[in-house]
Order: sequence, then C-alpha cells, then structure tokens
Amino acid sequence: MAWLRAQTRLPLLLKGVLHPDDARRAVDEGVDGLVVSTHGGRQVDRSIGALDALPDVLTAVDDAVPVLLDSGVRSGADVFVATALGARACLLGRSYVYGLGLAGEGGVRQVVEDVVGEFDLTLGLTGHTAVDQLSPDVLRRA
Repeated sequence: MAWLRAQTRLPLLLKGVLHPDDARRAVDEGVDGLVVSTHGGRQVDRSIGALDALPDVLTAVDDAVPVLLDSGVRSGADVFVATALGARACLLGRSYVYGLGLAGEGGVRQVVEDVVGEFDLTLGLTGHTAVDQLSPDVLRRA
C-alpha cells in the first residue's frame, strides 16, 4: 500500500474484501475505501457471498472508510438491501455491459435509469422517502 500510495494522489479502494480482518488491515494500511466483492469467487463452491460478508466488514471498519458492494447487484432491490445493510454505494457489474452490448451508450444509460427507478420504487413501497431512513431493521430474512 505504501508503494501504491506513493504512485498516485487518487483515492485507493481495495476490492475483493470479504473478511473483517482483511478490512481492518486495509484500513490500517491506509486505503480510502473498501469494495466488498467476491471478485470472481463464484467459481469457488461454498465461498461466502458478498452480501453475507458485508455486515461483518462494516462492523470491522466502523465508518473509518466508505464501504461499497459489488457482487450480484442487478436491480434496485439489490441496491436497497445493500444500502439498508450499510453499504455507501453499489457497483453495477454485468448489467451495464448488457446494456452496452444491446444499445451502446444509450443502453448503459437505460440500465442505470432502470436500477435507480427500481431503487426508488422499492424505497417507496417499503414506506421510506429517503436513503438515510434505511438500516438493517428495515430488512427481514426470508
């Protein structure tokens, strides 16, 4: 991290964090943010899902840095759940690529608009009007 930090003034986000110990170490090493992600780990049977790892990573860093989620985010409802758990933001992986392949820049724009619209709809249907009203208490495990 020290070498990488010396190479740039840009914020450094570490992607692929799934374990609380790794999250704490990354913060101690000076990262500016974390991305909870399986980072291709879907090929490993029985590995922890990013959404399942998110709460422990958030607890480990205790708001020291922003924590984002990137794994399996395909809809506004996915963003709602991750945000309610405490993620600062979500990254869209494959969805925007599908939009790009189907309709170029306009397809990407449509995918983003659809996800934002679905998030807004989910927010409203759950009785909320603002993101800051979300917490793990608004979720119920099925």
